[in-house]
Amino acid sequence: MRGYEDNTAFLGEWGPFQQTVFFLLCASTIPNGFSAFSIIFLGDSPPHHCFIPDSGNLSEAWRKAIIPIEVVNGQEEESKCSRYRLDVVRNLSALGYIPGLDVNLTGVEQECCVDGWSYSKDIYQSTIVTEFDLVCNDKWKQPFTSSVYFLGVLCGSFFSGQLSDRFGRKPVLFVTMAVQTLFTFVQVFSQSWEMFSVLFFIVGLGQISNYVAAFVLGTEILTATVRVLYVTLGVCLFFAFGYMMLPLLAFFIRDWRSLLLVMSVPGLVYIPLWWFIPESPRWLLSQGRGEEAEAILRDAARRNRVTAPEVIFEESEMNVCYEHYDLQGEEKPKPEEHHSPLDLLKTSNIRKMTLILALVWFTLSMGYFAISLNTSRLHGDPYVNCFISAAIEVPAYVISWLFLRYLPRRISASASMLLGGGALYFIQLVPPSLPSLSIALEMLGKFGMAIGTALMYAYTGELYPTVIRNTALGSCAMISRVGSILAPYIMTLSTYYKYLPYILLGSLLVLSAMAIPLLPESFGHPLPETIKQMHKQEWLKCSSLKRIRDHLNSPMKKPNDTRL
Repeated sequence: MRGYEDNTAFLGEWGPFQQTVFFLLCASTIPNGFSAFSIIFLGDSPPHHCFIPDSGNLSEAWRKAIIPIEVVNGQEEESKCSRYRLDVVRNLSALGYIPGLDVNLTGVEQECCVDGWSYSKDIYQSTIVTEFDLVCNDKWKQPFTSSVYFLGVLCGSFFSGQLSDRFGRKPVLFVTMAVQTLFTFVQVFSQSWEMFSVLFFIVGLGQISNYVAAFVLGTEILTATVRVLYVTLGVCLFFAFGYMMLPLLAFFIRDWRSLLLVMSVPGLVYIPLWWFIPESPRWLLSQGRGEEAEAILRDAARRNRVTAPEVIFEESEMNVCYEHYDLQGEEKPKPEEHHSPLDLLKTSNIRKMTLILALVWFTLSMGYFAISLNTSRLHGDPYVNCFISAAIEVPAYVISWLFLRYLPRRISASASMLLGGGALYFIQLVPPSLPSLSIALEMLGKFGMAIGTALMYAYTGELYPTVIRNTALGSCAMISRVGSILAPYIMTLSTYYKYLPYILLGSLLVLSAMAIPLLPESFGHPLPETIKQMHKQEWLKCSSLKRIRDHLNSPMKKPNDTRL
């Protein structure tokens, strides 16, 4: 029996049909970029202190002195959660006493912000922090809001694959895009933090579901080198473009409700795409709907101006469930060979590989989101910092694509994580007078993590055999979601020691980089189909370096698609 790609080779690789699918599916990931990081501006906490009623009858001197001064990270600043007792200060002001001269302020009793807070409007008109007073005793709700979103992403990761396998890639893509758009719009009308968080959970669920659906649909429709380009550069770059749009939108829209309203609009633009993006012919064949698959392929042939054969799939092929074939059109193991996540811990080699990859995926996800969500707290303009953080991903993804083509996986992945970890670790050595250098090192750290993340998707898929590859990728993705849920809390560790978050992340990245050489090398090896065919342990040695030199000196070849 011929493989799927043999049957559809008449279409070519890069005709108008493939170009339309490529760019429209990539474009569908743009809203995911600014949705994933919207909390940077929606939930930022502007400078604030206890509100002082105008009816307090205080002198100007007492009005300036009523907020206590605290030392935070070696610097003096106004207290955010307390003030001197208003009735006491009112009496002292009425008696004509001068604070600091007639009255020792350290002896004046303090109270919490019983009248609420006063927020600076120098940067934001409003955020959910100022709207729902998520400060002081409720400050824990700030990082928890982000974690709720990523919890929705985790749940969406569980259900999206099952839904698309049952109902099709295209319906799930558009339904979940509608869910993301609709609930982003409904968030505008949130009357409480609890309501906002529940809706944010659903937005996260829809966001990852349509991203995964678009990713799978593209890999199943596109073939050969175009598919490689799609999974390594296409969706990643367009996601980064959406991320870059976020600070531009937030710069002109300083109110959180208005920003959410504008973010929900692009979803309406994607409605007409229903008539331009087809269902996956592979999925239709797996469901026994061969005639619909042939109709899509004949339409593709018409758009590519090529002639389709009279019979695309033989009768025997039409009756075979194509889910028994992988994305390269190669035969999968028989359906009776069932495998579970426990197979990832079955033998010592697989167990060691799984534990190392779990550490790497967890570290990369936690570090990536912790640094990304921290941009509004860095020195300088939060909008510029966020834009730089997004733009740095573009060269990172290009470099990761080059690494995948020309360099062994262990060297490239380990080097990128050493770069990220070293940059973060050395932030503590930067003098306070050079905040720009600290920001540059933080962005360099994210640059390394972005490269590592892109590499690990491909590397993990190459290490595991076909029979447990999807299970392995799904398990690693789940572990990475746990890292993203914890990420919002990492930067809060700076309340104990300013550089603790960077030391922790840098140490984990260096540890992961040191563990990666313990994995087998997959560069230049065919994909294993069974557990017995898995690559044996191979340490870095001179022969590995020799293969690099030989590969770079050899004529340009097409990348081996089966490795992705």
